[in-house]
Amino acid sequence: MRLLCLSCLLLLWACTPTGNAPPTKEVSSDTAAILPEEVAPEPAVISLPDYDTTLWQELHPEAHRLQVDLKYATTDNFVDEKMYPCGRCFLRPVVAEAVLAVQQQLAAQGLGLKLLDCYRPRPIQQKLWNKVPNPSYVTPPKKGSMHNRGRAVDLTLTDASGKELDMGTPFDFFGPKAHHTHTNLPDSILQRRRLLKGIMERNGFRSIRTEWWHYYYAKKGYKLEDWVWECDE
Repeated sequence: MRLLCLSCLLLLWACTPTGNAPPTKEVSSDTAAILPEEVAPEPAVISLPDYDTTLWQELHPEAHRLQVDLKYATTDNFVDEKMYPCGRCFLRPVVAEAVLAVQQQLAAQGLGLKLLDCYRPRPIQQKLWNKVPNPSYVTPPKKGSMHNRGRAVDLTLTDASGKELDMGTPFDFFGPKAHHTHTNLPDSILQRRRLLKGIMERNGFRSIRTEWWHYYYAKKGYKLEDWVWECDE
């Protein structure tokens, strides 16, 4: 009797699976049909530029960490009328890179740039001239301005948070107080004007006597342009 029990125990042990792994369970074809299928990721959507990148470069806050507030895309300008279809800042690629170099150098000092005007299509220059046909304020369209060539930019200084700093006058202020030669201003304002002028000139720009905000790229010339950029619907 004892021999018979021992034989049964040995037989039971031999049939028991080894290790701790549970026995595998087959999945029926019906069960497999209801398991979720692996979903392939959506392909990345690449947004291509809507302009000729060999001729232009767009500057905008998200990509370049500067402020853009094109006054002629609003009614906050000296003609009190919106001139641009929308506020996009374009410059010639070399000019844009020079502006970005200025921005980077200012950022190291806890400052930044706000762009007030960039490339201005010649049809817009004509609209301005029709409103104010005075060469003291608007360059005649036939001659064309540096803005119409994409080599000029109007700008001012900001603090690290993007707040515009006091430069003594608003943008497009027509009078002696806006001149670089005007010195009857607080020292803090004169220092800011000198700082802006110096850093712009070190990066290839030149100023004009009557407008502290206006700079044009002096290292390369460009032809007048009529191209007008697209706007989102």
